[in-house]
Amino acid sequence: MTLGAIGVVFGDIGTSPLYALATAFSMEHNPVAPTRENVYGTISLVLWTITLIVTFKYVLLLLRADNDGAGGILALVALLRRSLGKRRSAAAMATVGMIGAALFYGDAVITPAISVLSAVEGLTVSLPQLEPWVVPVAAVILTGVFLVQPSGTGVVGRLFGPVMLVWFTTMAALGIPQIVRHPEVLWSLSPHWAVRLLVEHPIGGFLLFGAVVLTVTGAEALYADLGHFGRKVIVKAWFAVVLPSLALVYLGQGALVIEHPEALRNPFFYLAPEVLRIPLVVLATAATIIASQAVISGAFSVTHQAMRLDLLPRFSVLHTSRHEGGQIYIPAVSWALFLGVLALVLMFGSSAALASAYGLAVTGTLVLESALFLVLARWVWRWSRTRVLVFAGTIGLLELALLAANAVKVLDGGWIPLVIAILVLVVMETWRQGRRELDAERREAEAAIDPFVGRLGATRVRRLPGVAVFPHANPDTAPLALVQCVERLDELHRWAFIVQVEHMDVPHVRHVDRVSVARLGRNVDGLFHVTIRVGFTDTQDIPHNLPLASRYLPGVKWDKAVYYLSTVRLAPPATHRLRDWRHRLFALMFRNQADRVEVFHLPPDRTVVLGAELTGSLPR
Repeated sequence: MTLGAIGVVFGDIGTSPLYALATAFSMEHNPVAPTRENVYGTISLVLWTITLIVTFKYVLLLLRADNDGAGGILALVALLRRSLGKRRSAAAMATVGMIGAALFYGDAVITPAISVLSAVEGLTVSLPQLEPWVVPVAAVILTGVFLVQPSGTGVVGRLFGPVMLVWFTTMAALGIPQIVRHPEVLWSLSPHWAVRLLVEHPIGGFLLFGAVVLTVTGAEALYADLGHFGRKVIVKAWFAVVLPSLALVYLGQGALVIEHPEALRNPFFYLAPEVLRIPLVVLATAATIIASQAVISGAFSVTHQAMRLDLLPRFSVLHTSRHEGGQIYIPAVSWALFLGVLALVLMFGSSAALASAYGLAVTGTLVLESALFLVLARWVWRWSRTRVLVFAGTIGLLELALLAANAVKVLDGGWIPLVIAILVLVVMETWRQGRRELDAERREAEAAIDPFVGRLGATRVRRLPGVAVFPHANPDTAPLALVQCVERLDELHRWAFIVQVEHMDVPHVRHVDRVSVARLGRNVDGLFHVTIRVGFTDTQDIPHNLPLASRYLPGVKWDKAVYYLSTVRLAPPATHRLRDWRHRLFALMFRNQADRVEVFHLPPDRTVVLGAELTGSLPR
């Protein structure tokens, strides 16, 4: 598991040395001259940014803020909602979580593009004539990355773990000789060099933050991937392998730049002797493929949680591990990311051009997760005001500086993650509002459960042998399919079960707590309500979960059950004015969401669909 975590969780942050210092030392991002003292300051700023944000904030603090094992900004929001109850602040936390999740998708599109491009560009250090081939080779590699996604995070981690272990070992080995030649670079471990740089060059130091943020990209994905591997494994991998390797390679690059200023163009690849640069490019390419996996698997986790929180429509979710519930594959998300990544590679063509677009999504997510964490620490963990102020005054202030430095690059490419985030946010809010209004209209169309059961007991309905199951989300109303069976077909099975799948704000619900059964009406024989409780990572497989009710109802033959799905068709808007675009967007998402037969794992040969048309007040 630790090897797998090295391969998946730390792929993104582990490949940052490929492009972070090259960007930091470029005059475009850092007008501060690369003198000896300024290089010390830059390396010090890098190392202390990693220490404060990754080590202290994420590894030591945020990984403890898990929702029964699940991580990520939406899992944090779910934890806060459960802890804060129905306070007004809970709704505000949900909005912050939506914005953070939307920004994460921007990061998930940019990371694979910039990582793979930066690795392939290493070819041009030794073979400049290959520069026209950088984009085509990167596109082919990225296509391969997304083609292996159906294999699952666990399989990918086992394949990639050994490669990343070699990668981190190689980075450390490249950095050590340069540190030995110029041991004075170890002074960079003192934070006073970073402070001195910022005091002597306030404007240049501020702009430098826009490049320094590249060294912590992947930290937010580290938190989102918590459900894939667990806290102990991630902490062990960070302190034993990842952090020492990153420190050594950044110190080595700083020492190299001081001794050989010509290495500024690409300090990472100049660390290696010329004879080893081509093999290093091959290894770096393999590492960047793995770096892409960190945010891709994180995007799957965020999407799955958003679906369970009713922020996105149903997607087809494939569980790729029998042992780890958090290891999933979502085809629609994978293909959307692939098309977005490929478009960025073709549009920008180089990692340097993409660097300006990168930081805004990352820093926005960092700041939002810190805000949510402070709420958790203060009101749930009962931190003192002093501890909260210390966190806000160090880590929070640093992240705000990183955000401000990247905000000035909006016109240079920073608009890309913003556009992606805005589009995702519009989709989430449209779906949330549309579902709320559609559910309200559907409740009006459905019969209230108590009067319906009363009428059913007073009428003579033909009872058929066997078991009928009616999946239905609202416990207060009768399913449309059940109403039509009784009122139009005048028949009902001997055993009839209204089944509600209830999503809990926890990743997993134990089998003994998963199912509860209640009888409906005293005058109706064989009519029951069954609640199946599932967490983030639990399957919604109704046929698999229903036999758990046998301890209440022995003798029911669940394997012969017939499933009746209630469905609705949305009527098109009466007008085609511009203000109806959200109506049409919601209807498009509603029509194209994953089939509930597939989501609930219902047997197609024993599933009947009965429906109605609704025209309600959908979002405008």
